[in-house]
Amino acid sequence: MTLGVVLSTTTRQLPIDDTVLLAREACDAGLHSAWFGQSFAYDSPSLAAIVGREVPGLQVGTSAIPVFGRHPLIVSSQAQTAQAATGGRYHLGIALGTKHLTEDGFGIPYERPVRLLREFLTALRQLVETGSADFHGELLTATTPWPASVPGAEPPVPLLVAAMGPQALRVSGELADGILPFLAGPRALAEDIVPAVTAAADAAGRPAPRIVAIVPGVVTAEAENVREKAAESLALYEQIPSYRRVIERSGGTRAADLAVIGDEETVAAAVRRYREAGATEVVFTATHLGGEADRVRTWKLLGELSREYGAKEQSAKEQGAAGDSAKA
Repeated sequence: MTLGVVLSTTTRQLPIDDTVLLAREACDAGLHSAWFGQSFAYDSPSLAAIVGREVPGLQVGTSAIPVFGRHPLIVSSQAQTAQAATGGRYHLGIALGTKHLTEDGFGIPYERPVRLLREFLTALRQLVETGSADFHGELLTATTPWPASVPGAEPPVPLLVAAMGPQALRVSGELADGILPFLAGPRALAEDIVPAVTAAADAAGRPAPRIVAIVPGVVTAEAENVREKAAESLALYEQIPSYRRVIERSGGTRAADLAVIGDEETVAAAVRRYREAGATEVVFTATHLGGEADRVRTWKLLGELSREYGAKEQSAKEQGAAGDSAKA
């Protein structure tokens, strides 16, 4: 399992130079990845490409671009360009988005979102894997009269979906490489989300999906104060039905109940629970809520855990290879 952090969200954006400095700090701390939200401001694949090129040791990803108001041809171009710029370290996340932002922001009816997700992923998969598409669906068309591949965009960009509902999980298991659940606690992951997406991937003959759990979290001595800030920061998600359902399924009554806030032992134990629930990667967000000292403290712990898990996995691989050699 690997650990990462979100550097840019829809509500918190920094100057690009400051973002690069933070990314270097994350890499130096031992973190594996840095992720960028998509808002109406920065273009997240472009920001990821800049950061990934400036910080060669870091994986970078977008979490996540809504499918409404975008087209697979354009998103493929963005993603392949980021993949080429970073030497194969870019990960693309897409999402259904919300009715409010879609209809108010783009003036587009929020209709048949799961069908659109299926068609978007189908066309996008063709584009990132072959550099061409000839897709004619009910809701979108994607064809390539000219080549759509970007030199150096190898391997094909991994496709992840911010999916948590049953229908979106089914589509993601069939067509994507993994999912990006947010505010989904270990109980919801273990009992609902991981089994559903894994079963869909297995039925489609695809590899086991990546489960990239995005978790608000801070290592702090002021847990009560930071949780109050988390409650204020995350309250908007309680108004979105899909998030409200997963919060309740996780055993919470409000979004802040899913935030991991406390000392090093508390946060490390929570990371272990996510791992045991099926998360292949854990990405912490909102690490700034307690202030700069707590952010540094949080990243230090996550880096230590990342190195610890990496060492264990490497040891397991070596033992497995030794066992295979002995059998031969």
